[in-house]
Amino acid sequence: MPVLELTQHNFESTITGNKIVIVDFWAPWCGPCKSFAPVFEATSEKHPDVVFAKVNSDDEQALAGHFGIRSIPTIMLFREQIVVFMQSGALPASGLESVLTQAKALDMEQVRREVAAQQAQQQ
Repeated sequence: MPVLELTQHNFESTITGNKIVIVDFWAPWCGPCKSFAPVFEATSEKHPDVVFAKVNSDDEQALAGHFGIRSIPTIMLFREQIVVFMQSGALPASGLESVLTQAKALDMEQVRREVAAQQAQQQ
């Protein structure tokens, strides 16, 4: 599956319409982003069950701001609309594979309980 380009117009529908979405926040001038792009692309071909997407943080400043993106590349992984991983910096292929394996293995009922408990504490 090709890597999707996300914008404000298709971001939410992509996240809500797919079980697992991994997003690369990047910029065209960013050297580490350029070196990470082939790793991201190659990994996307090995995981047809995951949506791989990119957000150009220069063009989509509102999206980057909404998620508090301060450095790029930043990788975010959504599973069932919940952010289960977020890290700044390029990952090696093995690191990206590890993140995907761990995300797929999560007990999402437990994750939802933890999120609900955190939200209750904040009120």
